[in-house]
Amino acid sequence: MIPEAPLSSPQVWGPPAVLSAFCLLLTLAGPQLSPVLRYDRAAIAAGEWWRLLSGNFVHLGYWHLVLNVLSLVLLVVLCPERLSAGEWLRRLGVIGMGMSLCLYFLSPWVQTYVGLSGLIYGLFVLGLGRQALTRDRIAIACLVFLVARITWEMVVGAPKSETDLIGGGVLAESHVYGICSALAYALACYGWNRLRAKSGGRNEGDKGAAAGSN
Repeated sequence: MIPEAPLSSPQVWGPPAVLSAFCLLLTLAGPQLSPVLRYDRAAIAAGEWWRLLSGNFVHLGYWHLVLNVLSLVLLVVLCPERLSAGEWLRRLGVIGMGMSLCLYFLSPWVQTYVGLSGLIYGLFVLGLGRQALTRDRIAIACLVFLVARITWEMVVGAPKSETDLIGGGVLAESHVYGICSALAYALACYGWNRLRAKSGGRNEGDKGAAAGSN
């Protein structure tokens, strides 16, 4: 079980702050770096597989980065979890790679993509989903809002003001794929924990039987 922690805890803010700083450094490096790291379908097909992950961390510009960092701040405020660095890296890796792989195999018309938003949607689902299982009404309402927002983006499209601000279009498919990747990760973790629990129970039973035969 993942414990909640006070918002002032360094364990709550630390990993998102490091992630934000990393993305900022990539943006400060200049526009010449983005073409090397972004999700690029043709380059991935040619063997540049790192783009499946690195494309999540580069942005169209500073306003694009600012919006994603603000989303991370909101994530921490709504879901103040005490996560280890290893858990953060696993979530970033699985959701980021999963989202990009879905883009590659399910959305072949998408040639290039950059940004954290698909990954962040997945992180929201993991954090809010855990709270929703305890019947937290705020978490449930936030999840309903996420679904409604994605549905609106898929049917109507993102507001023009948002696309003008970030300097490019909003790819709603990335949000859907980020959520699907997060759900797959959650199910895998649940199955693994159940397997470990059963294995631990059998080991305890074996120890008890051995002790009784002495």
